Order: sequence, then structure tokens, then C-alpha cells
Amino acid sequence: MVAKIGQVTFDCQDGYALAKFWSEVTGYTEHPKYANAPDHEENFIGPDGGNPGLLFINVPDGPKRVKNRLHLDLVPDTTRDEEVERLLGLGATLHEDHRKEDGTGWVTMLDPEGNEFCVERSEAERGED
Repeated sequence: MVAKIGQVTFDCQDGYALAKFWSEVTGYTEHPKYANAPDHEENFIGPDGGNPGLLFINVPDGPKRVKNRLHLDLVPDTTRDEEVERLLGLGATLHEDHRKEDGTGWVTMLDPEGNEFCVERSEAERGED
């Protein structure tokens, strides 16, 4: 027996805003039967509205204070650098730049609530088919 991942859950201050941000990042959509809304405690997006997806739950803990123990690594369809620029335009911020002169490396970014995520090189940049 194995267990499947149904979703990755983010505790956050504004789940609706984060769901909108991550929807732009990933292309994930809300479930067709369960529309997201600013007044909902939970907001969900997933591939074609399904699983595995991302669930954003409003919590009263206040702003994030420490480094995430878990984060997402993104592999873009475009180049790493083009994706970093696109994500900056969506509201992400650059946290740590690990790009190397030889073109390898990654970029650590923060979503609008400060959750870390990484942007790796695309499969084409790594020479993968």
C-alpha cells in the first residue's frame, strides 16, 4: 500500500490572495464545484481543479516568522531567468540568488506572504528530454 498526496497545505493570512498568486504561478485552477472567495477560510487550486493541489488555509498565527521546513521547487517551461522575471512581476520577491557563472544554480524566492520557493533551470537548460 502507498498513500497519495492529495494537496500541499499552506497556513496563511490571506488564503484567497495566495491562491490567486499561486494560480498565476502554476496555472492551477479552483475546483469547478467549489469556487474560491475572499471570505472563505480555505481556498484550493489544483491541476484542472483536481489533486494533487495547493490548499491555503487562513490561520490566526500572524505573519510567517521562520524559514519553511518544506518548500516547492519550480521547473519552468521557459528559462529559469525568464521565469524569475515573470514571478517578480506577479509579486514574488528575490530571496537568495544561487545562480553560477556557468549557468547552473537556482533562485530562492518568496511568495507574497514570505513562503520560500525555488526556481530551478528548465529541463531544456539541463539538457533533459
